Amino acid sequence: MTRQTLGPPAILVAAFLVAWELYVRASGVSPFVLPPPSRVLESLWLFRQDALRHAVPTIVETLVGFGVSIAAAVGAAIAMDRLPIVRRALAPLMIGSQTIPIVAIAPLIVVWFGFGFAPKILVVVLVTFFPITVALLDGFASTPSEATELMRSFGASSGQTFRKLRWPSGLPALFTGLRISATYAVIAAVIAEYVGATEGLGIWMVLSQRSFRTDLVFGAILLTAVLSVALFALVVAAERAVIPWYRASRGVRLSKQSQEAA
Repeated sequence: MTRQTLGPPAILVAAFLVAWELYVRASGVSPFVLPPPSRVLESLWLFRQDALRHAVPTIVETLVGFGVSIAAAVGAAIAMDRLPIVRRALAPLMIGSQTIPIVAIAPLIVVWFGFGFAPKILVVVLVTFFPITVALLDGFASTPSEATELMRSFGASSGQTFRKLRWPSGLPALFTGLRISATYAVIAAVIAEYVGATEGLGIWMVLSQRSFRTDLVFGAILLTAVLSVALFALVVAAERAVIPWYRASRGVRLSKQSQEAA
């Protein structure tokens, strides 16, 4: 990310925090109802050991669940792309799974699997699996038919065509799905902790709320947002490392479009 891309959102966030701070101080609203940002940051620093103790399990659950989701989604997308019968069998089930609210099924998962890491990881997988799978399938479908026919004319097998053509064509869409899912992964882990856990940012929110520490609730929310942004940035960095040619080609296309528009 460049200074040009980070500048505008940083200015907007700073303006929002300043307005929030000024409003709380000028209106005299109780900090138990709406603490100012300065108090939230001060409380986070004072309780930094508790914040770190609860953040580590959330990070582990998010990374493990996200990794399992990526492996499962890639495997499912490949199977659905190469075997039509698998696609016909799995597609309705995948779509149906998205109609179930995660806040409704998360308590049941905790009841079935207990308060350990397993239910949290499963919730992360359930939330992130569908976007990754659908995005990769769309990437496979975007493979130019002319290129596929050219590979066949050269005598390439189905496996060779997939490895050398369809898989590279699907990678940009895969990372699009990863970026979308990265924004939900941390939230999914927090929701799972919120309904049943002994450690984690979700349970810290619950304990802070019961103790009437609204400042710590906002602190946990802030940490959740920071972790989500960090995971998103990690996916972007991985995309640049794995498919640098795609960003370069997209930059050329955007440059040409700007020149044509001018």
